[in-house]
Amino acid sequence: MKIYIAVIFCALLMASCKFAERELPNTQELLRRELHTIDWSKVDTYPSYPSCDTIKNNEDAKICFFDRFNFETLRVLKNDSLVKISTIDSVQFLVTVSNDSKLLFKTQSVDEKLLPKWMLDSIMLYNVKQFSKIQPATKRGIPVTTEFDLHLKLHASSD
Repeated sequence: MKIYIAVIFCALLMASCKFAERELPNTQELLRRELHTIDWSKVDTYPSYPSCDTIKNNEDAKICFFDRFNFETLRVLKNDSLVKISTIDSVQFLVTVSNDSKLLFKTQSVDEKLLPKWMLDSIMLYNVKQFSKIQPATKRGIPVTTEFDLHLKLHASSD
């Protein structure tokens, strides 16, 4: 009788081990699911200057970055002799901050009669070294390339 009970106990023990086995999830399937849940149109942190790093609120840090970036861009444009004589009053750039902190300006809108886009692009390419070091935006802790539109008024309107 004891042997009969021992055999049944061993059989139940072996069968219960089968229930405890789990299949490991497929890593490719987990990666695919995770990639679908990420919102790729937004970054976790915006590009930043070292002086804006102390700001903890993400929205305030964004405002700090854009205020300083606008100031530096206006300074570069207002100090350029071609821009001064062209009398353009506003310009729109598509700005790219790469994941390795490089800046690229592409003119989107300017009065072509006063200053051609290609000339403004070359002015910004030449003067990009005058900008302070910018830390790239991050997504899940990884530096990423970001693009944004920058609208600038060079001369205050007299309305």
